[in-house]
Amino acid sequence: MTDHRSTVRAAIARVAPEIDPDTIGDDEQFRDDAGLDSMDFLNVLAAIAEQTGVEVPEADYPQVTTIAALASYIDDHARNG
Repeated sequence: MTDHRSTVRAAIARVAPEIDPDTIGDDEQFRDDAGLDSMDFLNVLAAIAEQTGVEVPEADYPQVTTIAALASYIDDHARNG
């Protein structure tokens, strides 16, 4: 299984280049800590879906509030080849 923490950090940097995602701890609420608004959050999820093919439905948003949780979600839902 791949650890997608770097994927999540890259998506945050892509959506909000003024934020250094490496300063956000894996278990911190990245949306709040990075100051992302709801549109930025959706854009992070869209960037992740574009890169990995994993789409996060709205019902699962509460499960992906930290970098570690979102990375784990991607790991669990990634399509294998």
